[in-house]
Amino acid sequence: MLDFLLISTRSKKQGVVEVYPKFVIKKSKDLMIRGGDFYAVWIEDRGLWSTDEQDALYLIDQALDAYANDYKQKTSDTVITLHLWDAGSGMIDAWHKYCQKQMRDNFHMLDEKLIFLNTPTNKKDYASKKLNYSLEPGSIDAYEKIISTLYSPEERHKIEWAIGSIIEGDSKTIQKFVVFYGSMGTGKSTILNIIQQLFEGYYSVFDAKALGSSSNSFALEPFKNNPLVAIQHDGDLSKIEDNTRLNSLVSHEMMTVNEKFKSAYSNRFKCFLFMGTNNPVKITDGKSGLIRRLIDVSPSGNKLKPKEYKAAVKQVSFELGAIASHCHEVYLDDPGAYDDYIPVAMLGASNDFYNFIVDNYHIFKKDDGTTLKAAWEMYKVYCDEAKVPFSLSKMKFKEELKNYFWDFKERFVAEDGSRVRSYYTGFRTDKFENEIEDPKIPREEKPWIQFNSTESMFDKECADCFAQYASSKETPSKKWDDVTSTLKDLDTTKLHYVKVPENHIVIDFDIPDEKGEKSLERNLAAASSWPTTYAELSKSGAGIHLHYVYTGDVTRLSRVYDDHIEIKVFNGKSSLRRKLTKCNDIPIATINSGLPLKEDAKLINKDVVQTEKGLRTTIKKCLNKEVHPNTRCNVDFINDILTKAYDSGISYDVSDMKNAVIAFAAQSTNQSDYCIKLVNRMKFKSDEPSVNKEDESADLVFYDVEVFPNLFLVNWKIAGEGKPVVRMINPKPSEIEDLLRFKLVGFNCRRYDNHMLYARMIGYTTEQLYELSQKIINTKKGTKGVFFGEAYNLSYTDIYDFASAGNKKSLKKLEIEMGIHHQELGLPWDQPVPEERWIEVAEYCDNDVIATEAAFNYLKADWTAREILADLAGMTVNDTTNSLTTKIIFGNNKKPQGSFCYRDMSKPVTALDPEVEAFLNMACPEMMQAATDESYLPYFPGYKFEGGKSTYREEEVGEGGYVYSEPGIYFDVALLDIASMHPHSLIAECLLGVQFTKAFRDIVEGRVSIKHEAWDEVSHMLDGKLVPYIQKVKDGELTSKQLADALKTAINSVYGLTSASFDNPFHDPRNKDNIVAKRGALFMIDLKHEVQKRGFTVAHIKTDSIKIPNATPEIIEFVMDFGKRYGYTFEHEATYERMCLVNDAVYIAKYKDGKHAGEWTATGKQFAVPYLFKTLFSKEPIEFDDVCETFSVSSALYLDMNEHLPEGEHNYQFIGKVGQFCPIKPGCGGGELVREGVDKDGNTKYDSASGAKGYRWLESEMVRVLGKEEDIDRSFYGKLVDDAVESISQYGDFEQFVGDDISNEEPPWNNPDEPWNETTAFDVR
Repeated sequence: MLDFLLISTRSKKQGVVEVYPKFVIKKSKDLMIRGGDFYAVWIEDRGLWSTDEQDALYLIDQALDAYANDYKQKTSDTVITLHLWDAGSGMIDAWHKYCQKQMRDNFHMLDEKLIFLNTPTNKKDYASKKLNYSLEPGSIDAYEKIISTLYSPEERHKIEWAIGSIIEGDSKTIQKFVVFYGSMGTGKSTILNIIQQLFEGYYSVFDAKALGSSSNSFALEPFKNNPLVAIQHDGDLSKIEDNTRLNSLVSHEMMTVNEKFKSAYSNRFKCFLFMGTNNPVKITDGKSGLIRRLIDVSPSGNKLKPKEYKAAVKQVSFELGAIASHCHEVYLDDPGAYDDYIPVAMLGASNDFYNFIVDNYHIFKKDDGTTLKAAWEMYKVYCDEAKVPFSLSKMKFKEELKNYFWDFKERFVAEDGSRVRSYYTGFRTDKFENEIEDPKIPREEKPWIQFNSTESMFDKECADCFAQYASSKETPSKKWDDVTSTLKDLDTTKLHYVKVPENHIVIDFDIPDEKGEKSLERNLAAASSWPTTYAELSKSGAGIHLHYVYTGDVTRLSRVYDDHIEIKVFNGKSSLRRKLTKCNDIPIATINSGLPLKEDAKLINKDVVQTEKGLRTTIKKCLNKEVHPNTRCNVDFINDILTKAYDSGISYDVSDMKNAVIAFAAQSTNQSDYCIKLVNRMKFKSDEPSVNKEDESADLVFYDVEVFPNLFLVNWKIAGEGKPVVRMINPKPSEIEDLLRFKLVGFNCRRYDNHMLYARMIGYTTEQLYELSQKIINTKKGTKGVFFGEAYNLSYTDIYDFASAGNKKSLKKLEIEMGIHHQELGLPWDQPVPEERWIEVAEYCDNDVIATEAAFNYLKADWTAREILADLAGMTVNDTTNSLTTKIIFGNNKKPQGSFCYRDMSKPVTALDPEVEAFLNMACPEMMQAATDESYLPYFPGYKFEGGKSTYREEEVGEGGYVYSEPGIYFDVALLDIASMHPHSLIAECLLGVQFTKAFRDIVEGRVSIKHEAWDEVSHMLDGKLVPYIQKVKDGELTSKQLADALKTAINSVYGLTSASFDNPFHDPRNKDNIVAKRGALFMIDLKHEVQKRGFTVAHIKTDSIKIPNATPEIIEFVMDFGKRYGYTFEHEATYERMCLVNDAVYIAKYKDGKHAGEWTATGKQFAVPYLFKTLFSKEPIEFDDVCETFSVSSALYLDMNEHLPEGEHNYQFIGKVGQFCPIKPGCGGGELVREGVDKDGNTKYDSASGAKGYRWLESEMVRVLGKEEDIDRSFYGKLVDDAVESISQYGDFEQFVGDDISNEEPPWNNPDEPWNETTAFDVR
C-alpha cells in the first residue's frame, strides 16, 4: 500500500457502499511534491521513481480496485469504486487539492547519479531511469578512429577527462564547462552526439544565449529535470549581458528556479555543460569569472571519408560501455588535470568573412601563405569594392584569418632569411573541397568478416552445452528435459539444436536483394559494421549469424534491430538452430550497448466509457439536473446532443419538449438570456429537405468553395480526365445561378458548400459569407437560423453522404488512402488573404476539386448502391439510406409498428398466429420441424434483461452480440460462420409482421440469389421490383455484385434502425433488449455448451462465428444441424492449420486449405499492422507504405520541430486534421506530433496525438521527397513486433508457432461416444 493513501468506505443510501481514497497529510516516502505540485511516485515493480502523474493515478486506482474486490467478498451490498480516472467521481479534484494545496514541498532531486543497465536500484537511489549499457572495458575501435582523426591528443584528453568526471560522479562538484570551438563541419556535433548517446536520459538541451541574458527569467527551465549533462550543438556566448547565472550554474551554487505556471523553488544543479559553437566565447575583464571555468576544445580539421565516417558512427553505439570505461580511466589518471587551465584561444572575438576568402581563393592557394599586412590590404580593397557595410577591425580580421590557415606565427623567418611579423602558412583548401584525403589516416580496410575457417570457435566455447540433432521435420527430436548429449558429441555439420547460455545472443542477417532473394553481399556489408566477433554462414549460405555474449539483461532486448536483421535470444526452452558450413576464426566477443531495448510497460487504465442514452431520456435527465448541477451546463449539453442527432441525418421530433426546456433555461440565475437564446436555436426536429429536380442531360460537375473575410472562391470542373478546373473568384449571384444548372457533386457540401452558394445567390456579401461560414463551423453545424432548408438539395449528391459506413471519412483521409498528394494551405482562415496570394488559395482549391472527383470514382460502388436503392424506392439519390430502405419495405405506411411481433425469449411460445406460422414454415422449415409440444419457437429459459444488462446460463450476454474466448495456441481450427445472423434472427422472429418481414426476407434471400445469378427466384421477389435490374445485369449495364451490394446496404440499415433508441418506423417500443442481436447471442451460448459437452474446446465465439480446434467432420455437421433448429445456416468458412488467440478480439492464424492455403490472416489491430504482419508472418518485403501511420483529430495536428531548441521552446508547424507520417530517428529532422486543444481556461494547449508519444515524426510525403527513408525510426515498429512475439509466447514457443513445420497432438476426446443427434430442440439443458 502506498504510504500516502488510505482507502475508506461510505454509504450514501441503503445497500450501496462507495469505496474512495483518502490522502494522508504527512511526509511521504512514496510521493514527492515539488513547486506545489506532483513531482514523482515510487513504482515498486519497476524499482524506479516515475514523474508521470498518470502512473500515480493508476497505482491509486489499482489499490482501490484491490480493496473493492476484497470488500465485495465480505458484503452483499452494491460496491461502487470512485476512481481517479472518472472525472465525475470528484476524486481527481481531491488529489489535485492534496498535491497543490495541502502538502508542502517534499522532494529529493531525481537521477543525480548515473545508473547503468545492470545496476540494482532501491528507493533511496532516487532513480527514474537507467542507461542502456553496462560500464565495462571492451573494444573502442570505431570511437578511436573518430576521436583520433577529429582531435589532437591534447584536445582529445580534454573531452575524455570531462566525460570521465561525469562517469565518476565528480562533475557535480567540478566547476568547469566545455566549449567545442571551430568552423562548421569539423566534428563538433559528432562528439556531442556521442556524449548524448553515453548519457541518454540524463542530458537536456539548453540555450546558452538565454543563460547569458539579463532578462530571461525562465533560462533555468531546461534544467528542471536535474540533468547530469546539458548540451547545445550550436550555441552562442559571443555577447554576454550578465554572466552571473552561467557562473552560478557551472559552480553548482543554490539557485532560484522559475518554471512557467509553477511556483518558484530553489535547487543546486549538478550538471556539466557542453556547447558547440562557430563563434569564440567573448570574455571581457568585467566578466572574467568564466576564464577559470571554461575548457575550450578545438578540432584538428582532419576528416574521415564519408563511407568510413558513417560506418564508424554506426558502430560507436555498440561501444558505449567500453567508451565510458575508457574515459573513466582517463579521468582517474589525473582528476585535477585542468584545475589551473586558462582558455587562451577564447580571449578574442571574431566573425566570419567567408566571401572574402572565396574571392581571393586562388591567391591564397598559390602562395600557400601570407602576411597579416598583405591580407589586410586585400581585405580593405575587397570591402571597398564589395561595399561591405560593416567591415572587421584589424584585430578581428587577424583572428578570423587563422581559421583558414593551418599555422600562424607572430614572428616568421622567410626562405630568404628576412624576418616578418604575423605570418600565416598552409592555406586550408579543405574548407572549399568536398573531400580531402589525409595521408595520415588509413584508408581502404578489408572487412573483418572472412569466412576462411571450418574449425569453429563456437564448437569449442560451447562444447559442453546440451545439444541434439534435428528430426526429419527439422525440429528438435526430443524434449530438452530428456537430452543428455552435448555439442562435442555431435557432428555440427549436420542440422542440430544447441541450448546456449542465456546471455549468448545471435544477430541474424537475412537481407534480400532486388529479386527478394537472400543476398550474401548485402548481408556482409551490413554485418561488417558491427563489432568484431565470431561469425557463421547460415544454412542457406547467404545469411550471416554474428555471435555475442551480452552483458546486460537479455529479457529486455528487442527482437528487431532493423529490417531483415533480427536479435535472437535463447531463454526459456528456446534453442539455437544451427548447421556449420563456414565461419571465421575470431573468438566470441562481448557486447553491452547499441542494441534496442523493449520499452517499459506503460501503466494503462483500461476502463471504458458508458454508452449514450436516447434523446428523450437524456433531455429529461438534464431537466432534472442529473447531468450537471449548473443550469447553463445542462442547456449546453441538450444543445450538443440535439446538434449531433441532427448532424447524423436521423429522423426525430422532440419538439413537444421545447417548452419544458425553455422554462428550465429561464431558471438560470445569471445566464438566462444566453440559455433562452440557445434554446431558440436548438434543432428539436430534423429537417424535411426539399426535393431538387435535376436536369438529367446536365453535365456532372465537381466543386469546392473556400471562404475568407475578403475572398469567396468557387472552383469547379466538368467530370472527366483532362477537363480544366474553373476558378470563380468573388463570383456574382448571377454566376452562381448559372453554375446551379449543372449536376453539382461536392464533399460534405450539403452541410457547408451548398449554403455558401445559396447565400451568395440571394445576395450575401463576401463579409456576410465569412460570418455565415464561421457560424456554421463554430456552431458545429445544424443550429437553427444558420442553414438554409432550400440549400440542402442544390447539389446533385454529396459524396460524404452516400459513402458507406466503412468509407465515411474526411476528404484528407480518402486522399491518403488513394495515394493522392495533398498539402494543407496553412493560411489563417480568420484573416484576410493578401490579393497577391489569391492564386495560391485557388491552386489549393483546385486540388480539393480534383480530389473530390477522385473520391467519387473511388467510391463508385457506394454511388451505384445509392442509385439502385433510390430507384427501388422511387425517391432521389439525395435521400438517406435509412429513408430509402424504409420506403422499400414499408411503402407509404408511416406507422407500421402495429403489425410487429415481439415476445419474451425466456418463455415458451405456446400459441402462434396462423399467418405467422405459415410464413415461418416457408422461411425456416427446419426450425419449425424441431418444434415441440412445449414451444413452437426456440426459447431460452432463465434469460433475464434487467437494468440494461442481460444474463443467461450464469453469463452476462453482450447487448450487441456474444463474445467468448479461451486464449491459447490451437491447431486444425474449424471456423464456422452463420450467414447473415442478424437478418435471419429478424426473419425467424417475424419481427416486422408477416407482410414487412416477407419484404425484408426478399431482400436478404434476393441478395444471395443475385450472387448466384438465380434470376428465376429473384424475379418473384419484392413484388417484381428487381426484374428491371436483372435485365441490366444480363445486358452488362450492371454487375450482379453491384446489385447484391445495394441490397446489403439496405439490410444493414434495417438492423441499425431496429436497434436504434430514437423513434423511427422500424423501432418497436417493446424491443428494449435489442431482440435481433440478443437472439443470436443466446443461441451462441447454447451452442458453446453443446460443443463443449461433446469433448471439444470452443476457442472463440465472436457474434456470429465459432472456432473449434481439432474439429472433426462429425462436430462440424452437428454445429450445422444445430443452427438449422434455430433458423440459422452455418458455413464452413475456413480451417486454420494453426491459430493463436490472445483475447476475444485479436488472433493470428494460418489457413490450412482452400485458395488461401498456407497464407496467414490476422484479426484485430495488434497482428494486422502491415510491418508487423510481414515481419513475423507473411515474410513479404517491407514497403514504404508499411512504415507510414495515419493520424486524425477533430481539432488540428501540428509537428513541433523542437529538436534543437532549448527545453520549453516550440516550433509548431501546421498539418491539418489528418495526416500520414513516418516515425523518424532522433536527430534526423522529425518533430513531436501534437494535437491542438483548449484548456479549462480557454487557452490553446498542445498534447501528444494518440499513439504518437515517445517518437518523432515527419509527414510521409516529405520523407519520400527528401529521401529520408533511411531515417525512419524502426524502433516504433520494433516495439509492436516485440509485443506481438511476447503475446504469442505466453501460450507457446513463438519460433515453433511461426515455423514451416509444426506438429500437434490429437484432440483430447473427453466423451467420444456422445449421441450426436439426441438433443432437445430448444432447451438444450
